[in-house]
Amino acid sequence: MKKLTIGHLYPDLLNLYGDRGNIQCFRKRLTWRGMEAEVIPFLSGDPIDFEKLDIVLLGGGSDREQELVCQSLQGIKKDFQAYVEDNGVVLAVCGGYQLLGSYYKTETKTIQGLEILDIYTEWEPERMIRNIILNSPLFDRPVVGFENHGGRTYIGNHTPFGKVFFGLGNTGKSGYEGVVYKNVIATYLHGPLLPKNPHVCDYLLEKALRKKYGEEIRLEPLPDELEHKANSYIFDRYNDKKYVLKETIKRYT
Repeated sequence: MKKLTIGHLYPDLLNLYGDRGNIQCFRKRLTWRGMEAEVIPFLSGDPIDFEKLDIVLLGGGSDREQELVCQSLQGIKKDFQAYVEDNGVVLAVCGGYQLLGSYYKTETKTIQGLEILDIYTEWEPERMIRNIILNSPLFDRPVVGFENHGGRTYIGNHTPFGKVFFGLGNTGKSGYEGVVYKNVIATYLHGPLLPKNPHVCDYLLEKALRKKYGEEIRLEPLPDELEHKANSYIFDRYNDKKYVLKETIKRYT
């Protein structure tokens, strides 16, 4: 029986946006296919052996919580960097996305990041809060979620996760959202992300299975009719031209 080990980093501090829902999605979509999932939570200060992990989840938290976890992150920085460069699978959401970069400059201080991605984030007073839809070249189906962030993330030459169809994304101006680097997806989309987008979950699972077992693995489809209906409902709602025009006028007036 194939098995994946999932490391949930710092759920005591970084679990603001339903990140356990992402963990459950990983677990369920493996067990439904007759595979085993082991989830290991690592609290702040715990030692982490990345060689034993197949997937890492770094979730979101407030600026205060990100600052508290910063010291623990610096202690695992080299090992985490090595894991990513060796094609380890990572899902980083919201605050976790910001912490993968060089720094996050808040209203009052600068939080040092892991420098795994060549990105940086700077706070602005107006929060970006709304539903968001992406067209990602990785998938045939749209990626939907919810964004709620004050930071503007500048991704330089990195490949974005997707182009914003509706919403604000990394900066509210670039037209793009998130980052894809090796087997890392870093994004502001939560709600949580994976139950709304089973295609994203399966993409990450396939990457992890391929790395661990050294073979091309295509997961058998699951009966995702309800998940697809939920995804399509969001897309169809914001695809209405009148709604998009109304929101655009509101944004710029």
